[in-house]
Amino acid sequence: MAVSWSIARALDDVLATDPGREALVTRSARLSYADLDAAANRAARALVSCGVRPGDRVAASLPNDVDVVVAFHGAMRAGAVWLGINRALAVPEKQFQLDDTEAAVFICENAGGAGAGAGAGAGDVVGAWAVGGTTLSLGEWQSLVAGASDDAVGIEVDPLAPAGIAYTSGTTGRPKGVVHSQRGLLVPATVLVESRGYDSTLRKADCFPFTILNMTVLTTLLAARAGGTTILMDRIDAEGVAEWIRDEAATLWNGPPALLHSLASMDSVAASDLGSLREAWTGGADCPATILDAYEAKFGHRVLSTYGLTEAPTVVSIDPIEAAALDGKVGRVEGASGRPLPHLAVTIRDEAGDEVAAGETGEVCVGPAAGDDRYRLMLEYWRRPEATAETLGGGALHTGDVGFFDEAGYLHLRDRKKLVIIRGGANVYPAEVERVLQEIDGVAASAVISVPDERLGERVVALVEVSAEIGDGFDGEAARAWCASQLAKYKVPERIVVIDSFPRNAMGKIVRTELPALLATSGE
Repeated sequence: MAVSWSIARALDDVLATDPGREALVTRSARLSYADLDAAANRAARALVSCGVRPGDRVAASLPNDVDVVVAFHGAMRAGAVWLGINRALAVPEKQFQLDDTEAAVFICENAGGAGAGAGAGAGDVVGAWAVGGTTLSLGEWQSLVAGASDDAVGIEVDPLAPAGIAYTSGTTGRPKGVVHSQRGLLVPATVLVESRGYDSTLRKADCFPFTILNMTVLTTLLAARAGGTTILMDRIDAEGVAEWIRDEAATLWNGPPALLHSLASMDSVAASDLGSLREAWTGGADCPATILDAYEAKFGHRVLSTYGLTEAPTVVSIDPIEAAALDGKVGRVEGASGRPLPHLAVTIRDEAGDEVAAGETGEVCVGPAAGDDRYRLMLEYWRRPEATAETLGGGALHTGDVGFFDEAGYLHLRDRKKLVIIRGGANVYPAEVERVLQEIDGVAASAVISVPDERLGERVVALVEVSAEIGDGFDGEAARAWCASQLAKYKVPERIVVIDSFPRNAMGKIVRTELPALLATSGE
């Protein structure tokens, strides 16, 4: 059977051979491939009944349960563009994404209750967004889907048209929407299955929010390509994750360093709880060797390192599957993020754009491997042509990350050119936090940096320069409270340190390389 690059047809292979096979497990439901197929058809029809047409944006901010997966597949069958909005985001952050994409439909837990905001329910949004799209509460969405027909909606889907938007990289103070096609989202899942030998025995468990676009690739699309099962967890605490893995006999799971630390250190989590795992992945942050050693000593298998990014999308490099076995010949390469997937040509380039030799440091760039025409670069940054041209210059994806290859072909990341802070596996973009700080009366300038933390990887700290009028009257706790009302909890600075003045260059820009030393001498 020829490979289909349409997510609308992603379930077809299993439907043709074993429609009763388990496709999805969540807290509230267990769906076979036939069940998921029928539910996706109903969801597509529900969206069409709301006026959604091919190319329209469909946004959802929902918990990890059956509804969000069904909504995603329904949007793909309707030819819509999916926008997952993290439930942890503050109301203004959600509002920005809805406005920026001009979403036609927004599905959330609570459809705009009065007083939503700090302390409100995770799905609350105040009012309608600028373009006046349709807001559906979870209950309203469930009723629409339940009342729709199981028959296919009959829309011809273009696999190369925009299919998903994920917001990332607030280096200009606002995040940018990365746009991928259905084919672009399916290729990484396909290559992971082929290169790592996954089959119908795969039981892929995830505790990260499904609303992260990369997670759609690594959950339902990866499982569909393998003919396996997606296990969508509704807990991210160590005991809850261990319970899910044990009870559902998960074979593959990925988590952040902070969670690995908790799993390894908590007596309430038994080694046998993770006994079904064949692989455990971590990525998105430097995981200290002490955490990896403790995890491996307790659970008897290695954690595999990965490197990925939303623009790719998802996994770019990963440790060989053989490295998971402690008694195997392939061991852990300290500080490395695995080897590139076979469909990718990952190069390290200098400031002139020339490729450098192994061991030399430069910018990590991603393109298609020679002779492999499957890989597709991201389509664009949503309505940001200049940023798109800069990132996709020369036919390659310029990641903005700095690293090098060792002689064995392992990728090592040295720095993040985009200054992203990764706290417990979640991305925090300094300019996004700085924009909120600059809205506080008396803040003349601000800079957000990270401090190392063994459990979380990095913590967020803000340095602020206050105006002479404020002087010693600056209220740091009030500033943190303002940030908490505008930003997700994990983005709020844990410390706000007042300094006399920032070091600046001849252009008047803050010299960020001097900020760690400035923090160290601040006396706070």
